[in-house]
Amino acid sequence: MTTLPPTTRSRLQKIPLASVVWEGDRRSLGSMASHLDGVKNTDDQCIIWVDGSEGAVRAMDVVAEDMGMEAVVRTLLRAIESPHHPTQPCRPQKIVVRDREIQFFLRGVLQDLGINVEYAPQLPLIDRLFEGFAVMEEDQPSPLPAIYEEAIDRVASKIWSQAPWELLADSDILQVELKDCEIERVYICVMGMMSAEYGVLIYRSLDSLKQFRQAALGDHHSAAELEKAFLAQDCWFLNYEEVEDPENSVVDEPSMEAFFGSLHPFEGMRHFLDEAETSIVYATLESLQRFCDRHRAILAQEPIEAVTKSYRIALPATTEQKRTITTKVSTLPELSAELLDMGHSDFTGFSPETNMPFQEDLIPDGALVSLASIPRELIKQLQHQSKTYCQSAKVTTKTAELPTIFIQTTRSKANRLITRIQDAGGLKAVCFNPGHDPFNGEVYDLGMLQTEDDELYIFAEYSQDVVQQAKALEKWHQRCKKTKGYCGLVIAMGATGANRGNPQAKDMLAWFEVKSINGEDLGMGVLKLMPDFDF
Repeated sequence: MTTLPPTTRSRLQKIPLASVVWEGDRRSLGSMASHLDGVKNTDDQCIIWVDGSEGAVRAMDVVAEDMGMEAVVRTLLRAIESPHHPTQPCRPQKIVVRDREIQFFLRGVLQDLGINVEYAPQLPLIDRLFEGFAVMEEDQPSPLPAIYEEAIDRVASKIWSQAPWELLADSDILQVELKDCEIERVYICVMGMMSAEYGVLIYRSLDSLKQFRQAALGDHHSAAELEKAFLAQDCWFLNYEEVEDPENSVVDEPSMEAFFGSLHPFEGMRHFLDEAETSIVYATLESLQRFCDRHRAILAQEPIEAVTKSYRIALPATTEQKRTITTKVSTLPELSAELLDMGHSDFTGFSPETNMPFQEDLIPDGALVSLASIPRELIKQLQHQSKTYCQSAKVTTKTAELPTIFIQTTRSKANRLITRIQDAGGLKAVCFNPGHDPFNGEVYDLGMLQTEDDELYIFAEYSQDVVQQAKALEKWHQRCKKTKGYCGLVIAMGATGANRGNPQAKDMLAWFEVKSINGEDLGMGVLKLMPDFDF
């Protein structure tokens, strides 16, 4: 369709026609993407309309590369009827574009509106705008000093392979004392044991660490209050982000990229470090990696005992003169206990507004729960593996992988969990249903297992406010859509061994094939968190 509806054309004809010339274009975002909120894909395209007489952007949209010509018209109509403030609605006497296809398309759409559509090989206003963004990109500081890039990426890779989050919860804080540095002492918080986000926070202030934890675990906080508390932290950070790989599976090591930066109440979030900062971050991360490598057995205990170890860290140098930093790493059992106490709450369980069976005692304490997928070849291997209990379904889909819930615990707890499911007649379905905390307004998606006796057991809660958890659940639903709802459950051992967080076929003691359903299929509504006072 290349014409406007008669009613739309009539409405536009009532808007005053002004003696102005607009420039319009559609081009790849490129470096401009980094300057637009919520836009990360540099392959996306920008549709923009600029008033040449006022030098003002009247309307702009970001669209996917494969979006049709209709998107150009939509942005133009918005520029005419509801432009960016303070410009007023009007029809331009002439518009200029640099794409012949767009020119011919708009001529057909805009007939009877008194708007001339002309072609020009260059658009000075829009060209200058994009050139300005390119200059801004060139002026951005490098994320890390060049002398440290290779060394700090290497230690970040070692930490990822070592996976200290398999040993340290976010309450297991390590203190690092630094000799002859601008900062004498920092505190390490390792993220990732709960699989929300992997990384390391290096707090420059113990008070900041406590204040943020108190705010994050408080009973009453809004999203705005949490953001305020997040930006008020005083720390450096190392974050890992997964690089998209469609052929990746749970038994393969995911490709990760490391990002560094700083948080401070006066600066907010900053994605670059100067040389003095980088030297401290590098020495701290190197000390963490060595400490976890040397004391892995001690850190695997619960609670973690007091232990201290000193290191001499050689820094990268541009000259023949080498510099070292002496560090001392210590566990802090008393602080860890204090931080754990902050997490205690009187509100412990979700309760449905229906009378359906609903329990939370199936998943063993300390079990690792994750959403992933496994290839068909591994499923066949499990079905022929004598020590693995298998419950098969008539899976009709022929996809290369099945979305799978992994529950990893110790051997004895895994066997007890398998027995409980068997005693209930087997696993009937996997279910996801929204839950609401009326005390702070948070909304969760609750993952539940339904056994054949129609009992429901929560296995995980996925907060819609945590981006990584929301993305993991979205990916789960996308995978289930491709498999027509078929999915699997793996119960594995090895939660305290070398394969913690990455179970191998030999660790998998049970495989259940079922369907993933919505709570609505069971007649459930939103599950509400209810107080559970223990007098």
